[in-house]
Amino acid sequence: MIPERLIDLHDGWQLAEAPHGADWPALAALPQDAWLPAAVPGSAHGALLAAGRVPDPFYGRNETQLRWVGERSWAWRLGFDVGELASHEELVFEGLDTYCTAWLNGVRLFESDNMFVPRRVDVRELLKPGRNELLLRFDPPLARAREPEAVHGKRQLWNGDSARLYARKAQYHFGWDWGPELLVSGPWRPVRRHSWAARIADVHCRSEVDVATRRATLQVAVEIVGAGQQLSIELLDPEGRSVAAQTVAAGVAQARLDVSDARLWWPLGLGAQPLYTLVVRVLDGTQVLAEQRQRIGLRMLRLVQEPVQGEAGSSFHFEVNGQALFAGGANWIPDDSLLERITPARYRERIAQAATANMNMLRVWGGGIYEHEAFYEACDELGVLVWQDFMFACGLYPAHAGFQASVRAEAQAAVKRLRHHACLALWCGNNEDYMLAESVGLAGPGVPAERFEARAIYEGLLPEVCAALDPDRAYWPGSPWTPGDTKSSDVTVGDRHSWEVWHQQMLPYQSYGQVQARFVSEFGMQSHPSLALFESVLPEEERFPESRTVQWHNKAGSASGPDGHRRLAVYLADNLRVGPTLAEHVYATQFVQAEAMRVAYQDFRRRWQQPGARAVGGALVWQLNDCWPVTSWALIDSAGTVKPAWHAVRRAMAPLAVAVRLEAGQARLAVMNGALAAQAVVLQLRVFAMDGRELADGRMTRDVPASTSIEATLALPVFDEPVVAELCAMNPAGRELARDCAWTEPFKFYRLGGARIVIERSGTGLALSTDRPVKGLWLQADGAALADNFIDLVPGAPRWVDVAGQLPGTLQAMALDEPSRLASIWIKEV
Repeated sequence: MIPERLIDLHDGWQLAEAPHGADWPALAALPQDAWLPAAVPGSAHGALLAAGRVPDPFYGRNETQLRWVGERSWAWRLGFDVGELASHEELVFEGLDTYCTAWLNGVRLFESDNMFVPRRVDVRELLKPGRNELLLRFDPPLARAREPEAVHGKRQLWNGDSARLYARKAQYHFGWDWGPELLVSGPWRPVRRHSWAARIADVHCRSEVDVATRRATLQVAVEIVGAGQQLSIELLDPEGRSVAAQTVAAGVAQARLDVSDARLWWPLGLGAQPLYTLVVRVLDGTQVLAEQRQRIGLRMLRLVQEPVQGEAGSSFHFEVNGQALFAGGANWIPDDSLLERITPARYRERIAQAATANMNMLRVWGGGIYEHEAFYEACDELGVLVWQDFMFACGLYPAHAGFQASVRAEAQAAVKRLRHHACLALWCGNNEDYMLAESVGLAGPGVPAERFEARAIYEGLLPEVCAALDPDRAYWPGSPWTPGDTKSSDVTVGDRHSWEVWHQQMLPYQSYGQVQARFVSEFGMQSHPSLALFESVLPEEERFPESRTVQWHNKAGSASGPDGHRRLAVYLADNLRVGPTLAEHVYATQFVQAEAMRVAYQDFRRRWQQPGARAVGGALVWQLNDCWPVTSWALIDSAGTVKPAWHAVRRAMAPLAVAVRLEAGQARLAVMNGALAAQAVVLQLRVFAMDGRELADGRMTRDVPASTSIEATLALPVFDEPVVAELCAMNPAGRELARDCAWTEPFKFYRLGGARIVIERSGTGLALSTDRPVKGLWLQADGAALADNFIDLVPGAPRWVDVAGQLPGTLQAMALDEPSRLASIWIKEV
C-alpha cells in the first residue's frame, strides 16, 4: 500500500471577475485575457493589488475605491497534473472565504457558506491521469448575507452592516471601530490533494499531571480511516527522545502512556515551556501509511472562582500546576485585513513582542478568526496563555436550525484543531453579545432567557461541543459575562469590560482604580500610530492633525457616527498642551495612552493580593495589535512599531513592579511580586521640585510574598508647588529592581523643559542623566532597539538602558515640554 501524500495546490492559480451565479460552462468560457495570476492562500483583493489593478486600500481614503471588489463574484481556477492514483483521493480545503461553489473537471463538488469550516471531498472517481481543472466561484459576501436576513429579519448590532450576523465570516471584514470595510473573498487557507490508503482523522490526547510527584498520564484516542493493521503511539521529550510508547491493533485506536519525571509547562514568568511531541502512526507491518504529530505541554490548568476575603462575589483567576497567577495581557485582533499576508514569522514577532512586555495572556477576540497554527505554536513556545473566543461579536445573532448546524460544524472543527495546545486556557462563547442584549432589554435580571435566542448557542450548543471534545478545559458563555441573575457589568463576579474610560462616561484615565473588576477583559485608550507609519499613508497635503484623512484613519464611533477624534481631543485637552504639528500630536496621544496604561495595570494588579483575596485576577488591554495603519487602542501599530504604552505595560507587568500615587500629606505605595519566590525589597522614595530641588525622601523595607501585591503609605509634607515623586525598589544589596514616578497632574497646568539631558554610550547601552525632572522621554534611532523607553528622569544616578543593534551618533527625542518638543540629542561616548 502507498503511504499518504499531502500535496499543496498553491501555485498556478488564476483569478477572474465572474458573472453572478455563473456555473461551470460560463466560467470555463471566460476569455484568457480575463484571468490574472493569483496566490493561494489568498484573496481577490490581494490578487488585484499584486496585479496593480487597484490602489493600496490603506493609503489615504482609498478604502472607498475598493468597495466594488467586495460587490463582485470572483472565479479562481487551477490546472494541475495527476499521475498514479491512490486508493483514496481527496481534495482538502482548509478555509474558503466565504460563499463558495467548487467544481472539479466540470462536476460540482459542493457549496460552502462558512469560512471557518474546512472541506474534505472524495474525488477518486473525478480525478483523471494528466491534466485536471479545479474551479471555485466566490459570491459577494454582503449580498449573500442579506438573503437569510431578508427571511429571518434584521437584528441589532454594534459595528458593520446588520447582515454580517448571518455570515459565518470574519466579522471585522465588514468594518469595525478600528478597521476598514474590506469584504475580501477567496481560498484564505491552503488547498491540498490528499492521496492515501489510510489517514488519521483525529487525535485527542488528554493528560493528567500529579504536580507533586511529576508523574503524567496521557489518554490518547485516535480516529483512523482506511487500511492499517496497527497503531503506534509514541511520546518524545523536548529533545526528541522516546519516553513512552504503545502499539495496539488499529481497531482499538486508544492507548495510555505514563510519564515519570514529567517536565511541566508553565506560563511566562513562572517557569519553562518544555514541549513534548506525540507521534501517531498507522502501520501496515513495518510500513508507515499515515503519521500525525502534535506538540503538547504537560500541565494542569483551571479557572478558579472562590470567595474574596472581605468582599462580595467571587474571584475569577487562572491557576496552572497549582500556582495562581495574575493574567496580564491584551486582546488580539487579526494582524492584517488581508489574512494571507500574515506569515508565521509575523505571528512569532507579535507574540514575542507581547512576551517581551511581560504579557502572559492574549485573548483571541470573537470578531476575527480562529488563528493560524503559527499563532498558537508561538504562544506554546513563549508561555503566553490564550483566552479563545468563538467567532461572535457585538450582535444579536440568529439561532435557527440551519445557522446552528453551521455553527456546530465550525465549533467542532476549531476545538479539534486547537485543543492540544498547552497555551489554550479558556473557550469563550462570544464578545459583548450579552452586553448588547442587555442594552436593548433582551437579557439581564428578570428577563426570560428565550428573549435572547442566541443563548441557545452560547449556553447550549457551544458548551455541548466543548464538553464532548475538550472536557478538561473551562468554557465561559461570553465576554463579559456573569453567572446568575445579574448584569454583565457586575464588578464582583465573572469578567468585565471596563469602558467607563474612553467610552460611556469618558472618565479621566486616572480613575481606572474605580472601574476594576474580578477580571478586566477589556479596557483601553486610543493613540495615533508611529509618525513614520502615519505619514506613509497620508498624502503630503493631509499631514496635519485635523485633516480629513487623519480622521478617516480613526474608525472609533458610536451610533451617531465616528467620534474617535473628538474623544481623543478631550483626553488631550484635559491633560496636556499640544503643539500644532502632526509629530506633536502623535507624541501627545501616545503619551496619554501610555499614562493610562500605567495607571490601569498598576491599579488592577495591586488588587492581586494574598491567597483568598484575589480581588482582580487579570487585565487584558484592548488591544495588542492593528490590522492597518490607524489611530486605535493598539499598543503596537500595523508596522510592528511599539508605542510608548507598550513600555508602560512592560514595566507595570514586570516580575517585580512598583507603583506610587501622591495624595495630600502622603504617598501611597504598592509592590507587585509575580514570581514564585518571596522577595525582600528596599523602597526608596524621593520627591523633587520641577527645577530639580530635592524636597523630601524616605525609605522602608518590606517582604513581599510570592505571587502577591502589598501596599504601604509614607508620610510626606504638603507641597505648595508641582512635584514629582520617584519610587525605586532595590534588593538588599542595592541593585535596582523596579521604579515608578508620580507627578502633580494635570500636566497642562505647569511648565516643564529646560533640563540638561546627558546621554552617554558605554558598551551595549546608554546612561541617561538630567539636572531636573523629565517626563516621558521618547528616544528613536533607526536600526537600534532600546530595551526601555518613554522614560521619566529625575536628578541623581544615571538611568541605564540596554541597546540592541547599531546606535547612530544622534537620537531623535521627544519629551513633555511647552508643548512637546522634538529635538536631536547627541550621544557622548565614554
